Amino acid sequence: MNIYSKQGGFSLIELMISLVLGLVVSAAVVQVMVSNNSTERLNRSIASAQENGRFIIARLRNDLIMTGRYDMLRPELNKDVDIVIEAAFVHNNPIPVVGDFSSGLTKGVIEGGGTASDTLMVSLQARKDCRGATHGYGPPFGPINEEFMVVNEYFLEGTSLKCRGFDGRVLRGHKVAVEDDSAYTLLDDVTSFQVQYGITDNIASEDNSARPVKFIDADTLGAEKAAGALVVAIRIALLLKADSDVLINPVPEFKLLNEEPIQPSEKRLYKQFETTITLRNSKNFARSRNI
Repeated sequence: MNIYSKQGGFSLIELMISLVLGLVVSAAVVQVMVSNNSTERLNRSIASAQENGRFIIARLRNDLIMTGRYDMLRPELNKDVDIVIEAAFVHNNPIPVVGDFSSGLTKGVIEGGGTASDTLMVSLQARKDCRGATHGYGPPFGPINEEFMVVNEYFLEGTSLKCRGFDGRVLRGHKVAVEDDSAYTLLDDVTSFQVQYGITDNIASEDNSARPVKFIDADTLGAEKAAGALVVAIRIALLLKADSDVLINPVPEFKLLNEEPIQPSEKRLYKQFETTITLRNSKNFARSRNI
């Protein structure tokens, strides 16, 4: 018997064709994996920006919706000062402007020049400021849930949106501060913070509904207040940078409220958020005023 037998196999051409097909399939698989990875990173970036945006809008709304609140009948209200005069101040100045405070002459809302961010300040009756500080009211110094005149300030420092709280009685020169004015970071990766103020004017609107007749910037708010207008709404816009390394090229321009368009220098994912907050306490006070 012949110990040698003819063996079949692939030719060189067939092997080369197989290798080429294998490379094509492998390249397609790799491309799909890279595409899926990029899509996943983009989705994570969008989700991160959305989550941060929802958080800060909810936090600001929760803080600001009680602006202008002052109830002299509340038993928790500290009465170390003339609460009638203090009530009139809070009701007429829910949004303080520079010059309203005798011992805080530089404190008040500020309009950022150009595309710079704004500074927001609000006054109200509460148990604690935006940082959670009680400024010497409540236990162990006073009764539980003791309330006082709170003034909260919101501003952008670098890319951090921060808040700082004050005892309004200190700013008005009626007390000495017992707490520092250190700022608390609300959210990082904030590129821009812009604010407008909706004012009502009973004479201009010819009714007593306390509807905002127009939205203005901080630099004209003082003159409008002097003419009898009252802030009854706040419009806020923020530009947030996603917490990721996803590159976007080119980065689009963003227009926040009536400001000039902003084009971030970093080629990252950015998202814009806006909200309008009605100040119900200020609206109720405006309705109570005579036309």
